[in-house]
Amino acid sequence: QVNLAESGGGLVQTGGSLRLSCAASRRSGASDSMAWFRQAPGKEREFVAAISYVGNTYHADSVKGRFTISRDNFQNTLYLQMNKLKPEDTAVYYCASTARAYSNGSYVRPQIYDSWGQGTQVTVSS
Repeated sequence: QVNLAESGGGLVQTGGSLRLSCAASRRSGASDSMAWFRQAPGKEREFVAAISYVGNTYHADSVKGRFTISRDNFQNTLYLQMNKLKPEDTAVYYCASTARAYSNGSYVRPQIYDSWGQGTQVTVSS
């Protein structure tokens, strides 16, 4: 397992930007795929974005064109750049890691991830 720690959340106005970071305790490199999920109060955890160990990226339709996932394997850090934020983006954001390779869209399923961070709150005011 990998220890993950998110940071960068906060309060921002509609249309603003935030950059989330997720620091991994060891090198998440050749075999780890990573993702961002979010969970709003009273709702299930939902997929936001994922990046495979070879660098392929996937974004949920609700954030496509506004959010961008990236990773720096040398810094052991995963990022989520969030632009044009909306009130409906308000949630706790979690990063996750898995040693499994993605297949058939499996990246959207929380069950395939082995490690999770504690989450960081993002609040978008209207």
